[in-house]
Amino acid sequence: MLKELQMGLRACYMLASRVWTCICFLLRKQVRANRQNQPISCLLASINLCSLNLQCSVKIIPNLLNEWKLKVVQHQPVKYELFPLSPLSRHRLSIVKRKVLVLDLDETLIHSHHDSNSRQLIKPGTPHDFVLKVVIERNPVRFLVHKRPHVDFFLDIVSQWYELVVFTASMEIYGAGVADKLDNNRGILKRRFYRQHCTPDLGTYTKDLTAVTTDLTSIFILDNSPGAYRSYPDNAIPIKSWFSDPMDTALLNLLPVLDALRFTQDVRSVLSRNLHLHKIW
Repeated sequence: MLKELQMGLRACYMLASRVWTCICFLLRKQVRANRQNQPISCLLASINLCSLNLQCSVKIIPNLLNEWKLKVVQHQPVKYELFPLSPLSRHRLSIVKRKVLVLDLDETLIHSHHDSNSRQLIKPGTPHDFVLKVVIERNPVRFLVHKRPHVDFFLDIVSQWYELVVFTASMEIYGAGVADKLDNNRGILKRRFYRQHCTPDLGTYTKDLTAVTTDLTSIFILDNSPGAYRSYPDNAIPIKSWFSDPMDTALLNLLPVLDALRFTQDVRSVLSRNLHLHKIW
């Protein structure tokens, strides 16, 4: 794609050079015509034609460049390759406890909105990944759910490293349906906690990690809302809220950190150094 862009720029330069040469030639011809007192109406028409071609080129070239740029962005590959562990790494992993990764749902792994929601953050017409139909207070509600980019790959990888637990402040009837879709019969999201397991706090909900396990050396949460883990800042990894960006790579960017964190004796020895990343509520 870069080679095509270079060829396009070279062609544009050659076209501009030829147009300028043509204009200079016609101007010289005009001077000679003036000397001979000849009419120059044809000459002016030729100059206008050259100017029109140049203007068209100026308008078309940026459009072509924008189109090439768009193609480059859309086709940029994002890869994360896994390699076999060395004997030393396998031994190290065998002597530490398997850890628990707690996962939030909304704006962390997915974003959803329902039909009656007038404040949709998704651009109209954006295709959803699945539809979740539930009944809330005897009213049928249809949620359109969008999965964060690379979430399926992310779950497939981290499920090999950690015990995964869903902990959402959403109602169970909704959270269970979303978790089922993300699990996709893989059996990797068996343990789940919902709104009834949260603690109401100043109009929001906080999540008590000791409800999952009392061993805080081996548990941490991935959540876009710092208020949800305000009691456990040393056991949390913040992530930017996701709503609609199709180029988001936040989940992939976390894989190297999560790969290394499973080898530690105490996750807090690492995560306590990232307190500056958490927003203050």
